Amino acid sequence: MILPIVAYGDPVLKKKAKPIDKDYPKLEELISNMWDTMYNAYGVGLAAPQVGVPIRLFVIDAAPFAEDDDLTAEEKEYLKGFKRVFINAKVIEETGDEWAFSEGCLSIPDVREDIFRKPEVTIEYQDQNFETKKETFTGLAARVVQHEYDHTEGILFTEKISSLKKRLINGRLKKISSGKIKVDYKMRFPSVKKGR
Repeated sequence: MILPIVAYGDPVLKKKAKPIDKDYPKLEELISNMWDTMYNAYGVGLAAPQVGVPIRLFVIDAAPFAEDDDLTAEEKEYLKGFKRVFINAKVIEETGDEWAFSEGCLSIPDVREDIFRKPEVTIEYQDQNFETKKETFTGLAARVVQHEYDHTEGILFTEKISSLKKRLINGRLKKISSGKIKVDYKMRFPSVKKGR
């Protein structure tokens, strides 16, 4: 089932998400719905807070990045098969010299900015069978993992840009939070509070 994606401005996106255990109710259904929602919106990653559920869960399918002409054949092949569920993820280490890449977010449509991130991340997480894994990701795979992990920490990519750039996109962010945008997928906008 396709769920509405929570728009910028909703408090759930700023909350640090809670860890879960294998008894979390309807987890398989939630994961399935998150895949449907992400594919429907042509995303490569989606975190549970983006569908209004403040738990430490995100899904990634980096196959669309395999179309990038700047990648080696080996990188393309790796990204084609990079599809994972991450539960209770914890970053162990981020290494290397930061590099910029234009990032976007399904919760912040029509906004893209160059974001600096380290090229390598080591992360410990549980898969959907609750088996603990520890893996190191590099390049675009690392970037998507870092972006989605940030969602479980209550951090949006717009917090990683300069104050000048923030001022430049402020009008667009206000339009998103007030629902004055058109998107090709279901979104849930923060309720506008009256009398303030």
